[in-house]
Order: sequence, then structure tokens, then C-alpha cells
Amino acid sequence: QLQLVESGGGLVQPGGNLRLSCTASGVTLDHYAIGWIRQAPGKERDIISCISSNGGTVEYINSAKGRFTISRDHAKNTVYLQMNSLKPEDTAVYYCAAAQWSCYPTTSDFTSWGRGTQVTVSS
Repeated sequence: QLQLVESGGGLVQPGGNLRLSCTASGVTLDHYAIGWIRQAPGKERDIISCISSNGGTVEYINSAKGRFTISRDHAKNTVYLQMNSLKPEDTAVYYCAAAQWSCYPTTSDFTSWGRGTQVTVSS
């Protein structure tokens, strides 16, 4: 069973940067597309970025374009989300989730989820 673990969240001031990591132990992520999904209080979960299994396809929600970068390191079995120029509206719990091979448009297509990491952007 694929178990994902997120790390790297925290409290940051507006304009600051964070790098989130998503890793799995005992199971390779090579066959999985990995999405970063966030959920703000009182709101639905949104897919903010996704990278395909071979890294050839990356996708971003409009509000993340130009600020966030998704990448993966197969040797470290880890997927990263570099978040720059953070805004208060980026405050949310960030989850990584896995889908077979390709990125999909809805959160229900992701079959394995981590427990999430809190990102708070506040002065």
C-alpha cells in the first residue's frame, strides 16, 4: 500500500518561500503521477499542481503559475513543491496524492493521499 508523507509546511510571512516535500517509504513513486492539493478552511480541495510519472507533464492552477514549481527526484523517491512569493490566500493544508501514471483533473482520481501539512501565510 502506498503511503505518502508530506513535510515542509509552516508559518511564513507574505512574500516568503517554502518547499514542500512528498515521499513514500518502501514503494517507488516512479509509476505515479503526484498531485499537490490544498484545502483552505471552509473550502473544497483544489489541485494546485501535478507532475506525471516521468516528469514530462506538469500542470498548475492559474493562481500558482509563475510562483510555484513542482519537480521530482526519482533517486530520492520524492516530489517537491517550491512555493515562492506566498500570499495569505495560499494558507491551507497541503496534501500530496498519487494517481497511476498521468495527471487527472479531479481529486477523486487520486487514489493515495498523505495526511497533509499546514501552510500559513501571515504577518
